[in-house]
Amino acid sequence: MFDNVCKFLAETFSTDFAAWLIGQPRTLTELSPAELSLEPIRADALILLQAEDMVLHLEFQTQPDASIPFRMIDYRLRVYRRFPQKAMHQFVIYLSATESDLVQQTAFVLPRTRHEFEVIRLWEQNPESFLQTPGLLPFAALCQTDDSSAVLRQAAQRIQEIQDPRVKSNLAASTAILAGLVLKKDLIRRILRSELMRESVIYQEIREEGLEEGRAEGRAEAMREVALKLIQQNLPLEQIALVTELPLETLRQLADESTPLS
Repeated sequence: MFDNVCKFLAETFSTDFAAWLIGQPRTLTELSPAELSLEPIRADALILLQAEDMVLHLEFQTQPDASIPFRMIDYRLRVYRRFPQKAMHQFVIYLSATESDLVQQTAFVLPRTRHEFEVIRLWEQNPESFLQTPGLLPFAALCQTDDSSAVLRQAAQRIQEIQDPRVKSNLAASTAILAGLVLKKDLIRRILRSELMRESVIYQEIREEGLEEGRAEGRAEAMREVALKLIQQNLPLEQIALVTELPLETLRQLADESTPLS
């Protein structure tokens, strides 16, 4: 969920992110990971944005990850192979405070090989600049502060001042989700109006995911009921598997559970 929110924000407010990270308010477009290699690569936390002369690579992390340095050099080489003329800016942005040494790593190092990248630990950042930039408002409550709820209230006030209803609702929903890393849901709901967030793309996406999960769970439960009835009719498990598309192991467990104790 956090990956999706960060990806949405970086792609929707690319100019704000470029101004923050590289000091230039550039308009960037999405670069599909499929353009970089024929081999499958990890893409769930990956954000690649591009202009004619540069690529911006972002990795948002809620937890420390020992594989980050290798991923950074890996993606750098993939981009260089595909776009050797383009400069590349790479940032790892850690969302949640931690004392792990992994969040201090800014380079991939091997004998005679060194590749450096930028690391931003949000809990060390001044929230003021985030509060001044619409696309960064959702991250403000994660910044350095003794009172995250007060910063969230400031962010909510700035969001209320935005005229475009769609932008306002999307920022409200994104802010609520990311604030959940440091604040309780009840407090977030009191500060950010839920009816505003319901109109957002992010809220609708999460709702659809929840409904789809519910439908999937319902289908699975229905198939288990069908399987149980077929088991009670002594049909072979292999045939039941073809009908219900349930794994044989699941059917064996159902058969064991349905067998009366002697």
